[in-house]
Amino acid sequence: MTIVDRNPSIEDFKAAATAFLDTQFERRSDEAFEWGKGDDRVGVLEEKSPDEEAIELAEAKAFKASEFDAGFGWITGPSEYGGSSLSAAHERAYREISSEYATPNQSMFGIGLGMVAPTILAHAIPEVRERYLRSMHRGDIVGCQLFSEPIAGSDLAGIQTKAVLDGDEWIVTGQKVWTSGAHYSDIGEIITRTDPEKPKHRGLTMLLVDMHAPGVEIRPLRQMTGGASFNEVFFDEVRVPTSHLLGDVDGGWSVALTTLMNERAAIGGGGGGVGTMSMTRFIELAKFLGCADDPITRQRLADIYIRGSVARFTNLRAMAKIRLGQLPGPEMSIAKLALTENMSLISQLLGEMLGPRMIADTGEWGTYAWNEFVLGVPGMRIAGGTDEVMRNIVGERVLGLPKEPKPA
Repeated sequence: MTIVDRNPSIEDFKAAATAFLDTQFERRSDEAFEWGKGDDRVGVLEEKSPDEEAIELAEAKAFKASEFDAGFGWITGPSEYGGSSLSAAHERAYREISSEYATPNQSMFGIGLGMVAPTILAHAIPEVRERYLRSMHRGDIVGCQLFSEPIAGSDLAGIQTKAVLDGDEWIVTGQKVWTSGAHYSDIGEIITRTDPEKPKHRGLTMLLVDMHAPGVEIRPLRQMTGGASFNEVFFDEVRVPTSHLLGDVDGGWSVALTTLMNERAAIGGGGGGVGTMSMTRFIELAKFLGCADDPITRQRLADIYIRGSVARFTNLRAMAKIRLGQLPGPEMSIAKLALTENMSLISQLLGEMLGPRMIADTGEWGTYAWNEFVLGVPGMRIAGGTDEVMRNIVGERVLGLPKEPKPA
């Protein structure tokens, strides 16, 4: 049942969504978490084998296509690019209903739809919007973000990847690193240096690059968790049509801010493995280890829960601004910093509670499994801007403190 060409009431919309999902999936089980049962894996990032990843991606794409064709793939998006042009209330209603069903994991679309697609909508020419937005929201293509570089680190304005204009094409040469999902992505949003003579923030240009184009080489990066979710990507004279410019030439910094704000919203609003389920697991772990009645442990668990809740509320406030068409402010940085600080507190508490069980697998369910979470936290403190960069943003833009002194 399609709803694209009409404006249903919330109740009619919910009924249509329920009818669609009922034909596709079973309802999720309401079984409560029980210590010692099921998979005890707890990680910040999803670590899968190439075969597991390929199967999951195929299932996710099939679901995304059916969801889009039924009118639920891009609920608030403009109809001219395949959206349903409905309200944020309709989208919230669908998310609430769909969470009750055992739908395929959609995390592989997170960066493309959460960061790249909004940037395309805001800064691409109509022809490029038409070419990619519909396909992205339908799950036909996957997008990735190509910002970080080995030398620049968190200094995005210090990137060295260059783009040189050659007729009606840009020639891109350079290297990007820590690119999540590059190995299964079809397009990438890449920031390049187009004028080395200008101040570093003003000589940047954003482009949309074909990840399958000649000259693109993707190499996986093995993390200390054992997984390889990230990649380094090399560009050897890769040609990009001038039509795939996002924003203005040498105006890439303002375009990057659009993406970064959406990225920090996605990270700051995510659980990173620290949601209600994990809080339940923390409590059960404390019971298993015999420290659930310790007042200090109880206070620290309560503090972690409160901090996580405040971070999520801050993010919801920022997302409300985005839905109203406003540019989100430093609350994105606050939410992201709050999340990673909370994860660090969790890691410290886990280490104290588990002791040697953290580094030696005794075979006990739900103990050594936390090792993967703890090893993943340092990466989260870098992703989307380091904690140090976030503190600078909060200090300067929220507290009004003097800017950090520049190196001589």
